[in-house]
Amino acid sequence: MTQGRPDGNSFRWRCICAYDGTDFAGWQKQPGGIAVQDKIEQALEEIFGQSVHTIGAGRTDAGVHACGQVFHFDVPWPHSSESMLQAMRSTFPAGISPRKLQKASKGFHALLSAKGKRYRYRACKGWATPQDDRFVLSLKHRDFDLDRMQEGASRLLGEHDFSSFSSKRRGLAEQNAVRKVWRIEVLKKADAYDFLIEGSGFLYKMVRSLVGALLDVGEGKMEPNQLEKILKLCMRTECVVSAPAKGLSLEKVFYRSPKGSE
Repeated sequence: MTQGRPDGNSFRWRCICAYDGTDFAGWQKQPGGIAVQDKIEQALEEIFGQSVHTIGAGRTDAGVHACGQVFHFDVPWPHSSESMLQAMRSTFPAGISPRKLQKASKGFHALLSAKGKRYRYRACKGWATPQDDRFVLSLKHRDFDLDRMQEGASRLLGEHDFSSFSSKRRGLAEQNAVRKVWRIEVLKKADAYDFLIEGSGFLYKMVRSLVGALLDVGEGKMEPNQLEKILKLCMRTECVVSAPAKGLSLEKVFYRSPKGSE
């Protein structure tokens, strides 16, 4: 069985999964075996009695969550997809939950077929309740101006080199930093803020950096128009501080071009 396409006896399977990233070293496999992908492949090996290679729609960093991560894998399975899903649910470790499973076409590729992603960052005024604390940034005594954050968000839309809002990932070669962001919404819900960000793809720590900058704008530490100036620098500076990982979740992977992204 090859990594790129199923062999004659295998089918390609597409799975949507959710996970609490608090105790995992991100999505991508790690030498210590404590990443989400490691745990999923260990569970699949137990189910199928053979090594199973998975390919995810993209990485999430340590501490980042997901409710709509997508991955694919190739295995023979003579039973229904529902029976496989039940086997996965009973075998996956706590904190990782397969939500939907279906056969995919041979040409489907969780990473290469993706057209975009949506992330949600959650922050609350004051202190989060214990049941939410793993998933929400507590803003404590800080106050924020919603209009300023929304204005700042509008300055970041479009196709740009987002080097100023990313970090270099250790051990990896330089990559093209041009990305297209077609949606950044800052929504206020009672005593909480939601940041919805959609784009063609995201650099290492890019979403958390955008949120961190918008929080600084909302708090009056920066002016909305400063974000444009920082963006045009195309290099990381001390002006941008990444928001903590705990508030971020990968919400959806798009496999058709979302409305408004053309």
